[in-house]
Amino acid sequence: MDEPLAAQWAQALARLPLVGILRGITPAEAPAVGDALWDADWRLFEVPLNSPEPLRSIQSMARRFPQAVVGAGTVRTALEVRQVHDAGGRMIVSPHFDPRVVAAATGLGLVCLPGVMTPTEALAALDAGATGVKLFPAEMITPAAVKALRAVLAPEVLLFPVGGIATGNMAAYRAAGASGFGIGSALYKPGMQTAAVAASAHAFAQAWAGTIRP
Repeated sequence: MDEPLAAQWAQALARLPLVGILRGITPAEAPAVGDALWDADWRLFEVPLNSPEPLRSIQSMARRFPQAVVGAGTVRTALEVRQVHDAGGRMIVSPHFDPRVVAAATGLGLVCLPGVMTPTEALAALDAGATGVKLFPAEMITPAAVKALRAVLAPEVLLFPVGGIATGNMAAYRAAGASGFGIGSALYKPGMQTAAVAASAHAFAQAWAGTIRP
């Protein structure tokens, strides 16, 4: 990861280590939804590549929010990594671990979060150069499993449970050792009103801070 991105990544994690997964967002929706997240202190924006015209949305959000770390999810090939990079994306999130995807991302100096479920996958991804790991699907990776993973990984390793995360289960995962979360349909669904996205974004931010009861 290049130094400017490394600094922004560290700042984003310190501010609010939640990745907004905007699956299904359109380029027309991206600016307003991005504004809603930004105003709620979110600085990590992910546009899955199975969204409509995802590269256009990534390009738009990267330009609108230069201090955020904008990137793509559901990245499955090295070619897609390069396309995201060319669109201005700086974060690569995958549902799986593929060393070719990690190599392409790290070679371009990008944040890389491959999906893993087991210690074997996690250690292989980290050895390949991943920035951290996405624990996916979190519906199958309980807080107890996160605690077990944390016990065999270095303390500084970033663990992001993704899938089924809600304001009501974040505290248990944090206590088990989660470094942050990826939040998808509980934050944004296609066609959702911007006000509703804003309310959800604020609720998740407050849940992370421990200032509301889930």
